[in-house]
Amino acid sequence: MNKLVVLGAGWLGKPLCLQAKAKGWQVEGTRTQLRNNSESYERVFCLNDDKLESTISLENAWWVCAVPPRARQKESNYLRLLNKALSLSNSFKRKGFLLCSSTGVYPSEAQTYTEQCDVFNVNLSPRQSILVEAEKMVLGHGGKLLRLAGLVGPSREPGRFVAAKQLTSSSQSLVNMVHQQDVLNAIFCVLENWQQAEDIYNVCHPSHPTRLSYYQQKCAHWGSALPTFASDEAVARVVDGSGITALGFSYQHEI
Repeated sequence: MNKLVVLGAGWLGKPLCLQAKAKGWQVEGTRTQLRNNSESYERVFCLNDDKLESTISLENAWWVCAVPPRARQKESNYLRLLNKALSLSNSFKRKGFLLCSSTGVYPSEAQTYTEQCDVFNVNLSPRQSILVEAEKMVLGHGGKLLRLAGLVGPSREPGRFVAAKQLTSSSQSLVNMVHQQDVLNAIFCVLENWQQAEDIYNVCHPSHPTRLSYYQQKCAHWGSALPTFASDEAVARVVDGSGITALGFSYQHEI
């Protein structure tokens, strides 16, 4: 039987757990604390005063880290938590460790970014530094990375979360997004093809409309007010998510 440990059973991790269970996999998904109505697969995994609290028990499992880095928060303990996870998973004889990273590791300059672009030897923002350090840790332990574009899906409808907001981006910059279900499918694709998979994949839908046209369509659908933009400068920054299609993966869900 396939086994899966999902660190962070939240917006992305919970449906990953449920989909794995539907496949007949043995699953443990983690939260910082359990609730009275916790699911049977839920386990505790958190840091308290730098001390690890964990009730994970699966051996010989695949590990997927879907914990949000919260890299914009000064008190983020993401790197320490990830280090503990790598050590614990090693002691449980993991099959492999897959990190859900972010295309935010790439610079903001206008160009097309593939997995071959160097993000480890460039000037980084504090947020990018955390993401890059996390990636280095996982790669150093023989793991693999999925760099996820902007996430859309249930409860994250673009026409709602940008409604009437003042955005710092340009109306003519291009959208780099991916649907939740495509991410879940990409995760299983890599796990099920682990030996032949590359170490790093971008996961980003091949459609890249301008933000203005994209949000006009989404806001019209929900009847919500359009956001405003900081400028109208043309910015052709594109994340190329085609690499993972070599594993037989295809993008199935509209952004």
